Amino acid sequence: MAAILLGAAGIQVVQGGAAQAALPTAAVALGDSFISGEGAGDYQPVVDASGTAQGFPGWSAANGNAYFCHRSANASLYKATLPGIQDRFNLACSGGRPADIANPGSARAKGRSVASQLDQLRAVAQTHDIDVVLIGLGSNNSQFTFGDVAELCANRFIADAWTGWWEFWAYLNGDVPQEPCTVSDLATDAEISAATTETTAALRQVLDTLDQIDADGVHRVVLQTYTNPLPPDLASPYWEEDDRSDTRDKFRALGAERYAAGCPIHRASLAPGQLFSQNLGSLVKNAYSTLAAERPAADLRVLDVQRAFDGARLCENSGSPTGALATPLRVQDGPSGTFVTSLSGWDKIGIQRLANTCVTYFQTCQESWHPNAAGHAVLGQCLSGALTAAPRTIVTCARNAGGTLTIS
Repeated sequence: MAAILLGAAGIQVVQGGAAQAALPTAAVALGDSFISGEGAGDYQPVVDASGTAQGFPGWSAANGNAYFCHRSANASLYKATLPGIQDRFNLACSGGRPADIANPGSARAKGRSVASQLDQLRAVAQTHDIDVVLIGLGSNNSQFTFGDVAELCANRFIADAWTGWWEFWAYLNGDVPQEPCTVSDLATDAEISAATTETTAALRQVLDTLDQIDADGVHRVVLQTYTNPLPPDLASPYWEEDDRSDTRDKFRALGAERYAAGCPIHRASLAPGQLFSQNLGSLVKNAYSTLAAERPAADLRVLDVQRAFDGARLCENSGSPTGALATPLRVQDGPSGTFVTSLSGWDKIGIQRLANTCVTYFQTCQESWHPNAAGHAVLGQCLSGALTAAPRTIVTCARNAGGTLTIS
């Protein structure tokens, strides 16, 4: 027999004379690849929109398969110290965009076949009291995506390294861009502004939903910024090879050297890339400022991880990718499952075939330039620190020369 008691603490349902057990506490991750665990390996089956758990479907499967959300057991959510949290749920999806928060991934082009992240969040709230929510959102949106930016700059470098200006046959199907990326190539100010509005609206939907479904109405929300997998400049061993720098025409040996190290990119593209990464951070911080002003009582904070990989980015030191906290850019020759680690000896036709594999089967190269397992472990430490900070603050997590972290 059930009884309802009224008191200072509100309504309490009593079953058979004993208070109903409190729901187990949960931490939940929402957002895109930098949260889902892309690059960290050990990817877990993902339940698709029809309710079927999808394990690895094979390299030639459709990239929209739910598995390619790449929810890793090594994601930062699972590496963080979370006192009082009993269970953890990774609902983020590699390639996730603001539109995927409230809509099924399949509702847009190149989306994955998963339910909206809010519907997945509501399902967790049926069985758990949600106390911590980690969100990484904004690097993919209707204006630009991280994957497109990475592909653009890498392809220009590879084309420049292997194709001479006099090889007119290469231009029969149109221009082959070979110049370094500029800031406007990556994201214009107008695109950043539109992406900020889009991201803020999606985050507002998350907060509204949490207010509706959270068992006790108490939850801490952490908005994470983005790391850059590449340094402000490459270590000097990667500047030139065979007396050719990337400012010369056709520099195959240098192209192969940088690809092997995980950083096939012009040095002149690095500064625009750093600014792009900083703009993503500003996007998140501006969204936070808007939402914090709207919701004075909300427990919001920003985790700024822009400097979390300082001194351990790809090609920041000799011997890369060994010791780096990000995955090298890698492609496959067809959906073979075997990554090409060296381009030495490859001709232009073979290089084009590799590039086409990445376009046709994006899953074969989607791990490129994301945090690896060690990188996600570092982000987990950053998250631990952010959760102990005062609410309504911006917490910075920076890596020191010795590999320790300063969280302030």
